[in-house]
Amino acid sequence: MKMRAAILEQLNTPLVIEEVELDDPKDKEVLVKLVATGVCHTDIHCIKGDLATPPPVVLGHEGAGIVEKVGKNVTEVQPGDKVVVTVAPYCGKCPACMMGVPTSCETDPQTAMLMGTMADGTKRLRRKSGDELSHFMAQSSFAEYAVVEESATVKVRDDAPLDVVCLLACGASTGIGAVINKAKVKAGSSVAVFGCGGVGMAAIMAAKLVGAHPIIAVDMLDNKLEVAREFGATNLVNASKEDPVVKIAAECGGGVDYSFEAIGKPEVMTQAFHSVYPRPGGMALILGLAPIGSTFPIEAWRFMRELVITGCTVGSIHPRIDIPRYIDLFMAGKLPLDKLVSAHYSLDRINDAIKDTLEGKVLRGIITF
Repeated sequence: MKMRAAILEQLNTPLVIEEVELDDPKDKEVLVKLVATGVCHTDIHCIKGDLATPPPVVLGHEGAGIVEKVGKNVTEVQPGDKVVVTVAPYCGKCPACMMGVPTSCETDPQTAMLMGTMADGTKRLRRKSGDELSHFMAQSSFAEYAVVEESATVKVRDDAPLDVVCLLACGASTGIGAVINKAKVKAGSSVAVFGCGGVGMAAIMAAKLVGAHPIIAVDMLDNKLEVAREFGATNLVNASKEDPVVKIAAECGGGVDYSFEAIGKPEVMTQAFHSVYPRPGGMALILGLAPIGSTFPIEAWRFMRELVITGCTVGSIHPRIDIPRYIDLFMAGKLPLDKLVSAHYSLDRINDAIKDTLEGKVLRGIITF
């Protein structure tokens, strides 16, 4: 079928809108007519060359829409279903999946996400010339339609606004799940969140939901810190004006119980770990995606106090269990996901959305179709 898509021709260049060909879904694949998709910093990482996905590529990975057609052996969704399309297709059979963490699936679907193919190693996107285009995160939602793995689809309630819940495909689930699923933050625990973008704000709203206190927001922009207060932050630290490690220690009697790094900068990962109080159970969670090959230093003595530093992929969620649960919390007024949406753009304005994201003018820009 023919459709319009935004293509990254080469690194560090604007996306180009073009009519392309999309093949029908194959075995255990689903064709989704996209209604909305978020613009995430991970898309920008690919534009900058920080990821392995080869251009030309159709980016986008926070999609939501309506199932248009299904391939053979699809049993979980059917045409007409409203779905969020996650960045976490999974096999259901590997050790990670069997342990209940499908976002860390160890087999083909996850490998394909960054290599620009579907799980079977082939592609569904082509130019009119017949030249193939890479997929991104097994989704490519900067387009009118997407062919995705069945396991990446999550059926959602009929009254869910797709231009909001699309954020649960990646960024919002990462922040919320990190607090609730991975760290299992308890009421009364102290929390610091480094980075007040979409992921960081989602972590802050989740920390408020579970009753954490204090909730310390760290950023370099005062305007973002003030917005963080609206999401539930009780204390604000401008890292461009003061050392966040020193400030957090002063405000929390030596450090917090949990810290969350939501930027992807190695130096901030160090700060996040050093902000945790040195007692057993203290935990720093790295949510941000740093460039491949990045390293960061930490003080080794802190491990003698049984501190933990860990990664967290897409909030360590089980998409088909947790995303509907988060949507219910949003619809009940418990998780203000709609406040993450700063602006809507047409596909033709995709480069404006990317520019506004880079300049920090929006928490999340949404492309609508």
